[in-house]
Amino acid sequence: MSDNDTTTDARTRRSYLKYGGAVISGGLLAGCTGDADSQSTPESTGSDASTVTATPDATTTPTAADSYTVSMEPMGEVQFDSAPERWMAYFSTYGDMAIALGQLEGLAGLLFTENWPMAFFDAIPNVDVTFDDIPQLMREGSLGKEAFYEIDADVHLFDPNFVRVLDDTWSDADSTEVRTKIGPIIGNSIRRRNDDWHDYRYYSLYEAFDRIADVFQERERYAAFADLHDSLLTKINNGLPPEGERPTVGLLSINSDFEGGSFYAYPVHDGNGHKQYRDLGMRGAFDDVIDGSYAEWDYEQLLDVDPDILLFQYGFSHVSTEVFEDRMTTMREDPLGQQLAAVQNDRLYRGGTSYQGPIINLFQTEAAAKQFYPEAFGEWHGLGTTSDAEQLFDRQRVADIINGEI
Repeated sequence: MSDNDTTTDARTRRSYLKYGGAVISGGLLAGCTGDADSQSTPESTGSDASTVTATPDATTTPTAADSYTVSMEPMGEVQFDSAPERWMAYFSTYGDMAIALGQLEGLAGLLFTENWPMAFFDAIPNVDVTFDDIPQLMREGSLGKEAFYEIDADVHLFDPNFVRVLDDTWSDADSTEVRTKIGPIIGNSIRRRNDDWHDYRYYSLYEAFDRIADVFQERERYAAFADLHDSLLTKINNGLPPEGERPTVGLLSINSDFEGGSFYAYPVHDGNGHKQYRDLGMRGAFDDVIDGSYAEWDYEQLLDVDPDILLFQYGFSHVSTEVFEDRMTTMREDPLGQQLAAVQNDRLYRGGTSYQGPIINLFQTEAAAKQFYPEAFGEWHGLGTTSDAEQLFDRQRVADIINGEI
């Protein structure tokens, strides 16, 4: 088939789409990359900005009377005649949202099938989340455009400029080709609010989830999750100890160099990546001593602050329980590491992924509440060990919403 034939077919299949947009700037990621056994590298915050502009395609103007429009930066307005059936996403942020909205069956592809905290989904009854047959588009540091044609998704849930941060060979023209010849792009990188690679607005988790619910026309499921989330936060707020009685928590990356004694340390950010910590009134031990997004510290610098608790971000998503314990053993056996108060008091905990949607956020909020404030919310005993009576939110209710039993 010729390129012209491909273009004609794609536009015919998706003649119900039209979207216009906004001007975008683009450039990323510390201690969050890699698999369970790899070391991470600091985030790149490239200063070279580029511009993507979503422009209307005159050949794709919708004609159906029941069309609807969803607006979200950076792509601006995206108009649909009917809800998408096949979808793809990049990280677990938007993938989690679509699963929460009952769209698991329509999952056609992910940029990354790895580094999801799958144990959270395993804890939901009557919901089977697996990516065994789902293609991963990001391989060996690059993204093949041909895979988008093979997947043939009705909607692509990602921020196109963040894709350029992940793969610097990806161009504005590639994004334009995907959205005009295959299907629309909608999404905003909501991970944190101080990234240097763009200047358009961020959304909170539930602001973004609200818009994705509009994409799939799943308002009832969205409202049910919002109620469950609000109920959890009410329970949290009613049980929080006074601020002065809360322990200090040092946030490190599980992808640090434990053997070399070098650690990525974070202040608590305002974006969705650290939402559960803000909601829990966490006293970030490094907030006033790190200037910027992160720092790379040795044991002496950790001891200078010496938090009550050390929480290892990506501990639920990037490593197994066994690998996590191996790395904690390395810290406990280090002559300087064993001087840390968190080591001496056995307060070393697995932390959440910063790429969280509504389902992951519920689990990560509950885990952190129990880790930080066991007197108020019950002891943390590890994944899969929380009894029904000790749960801060109802797993069956999550399953019911996903399965449409609202």
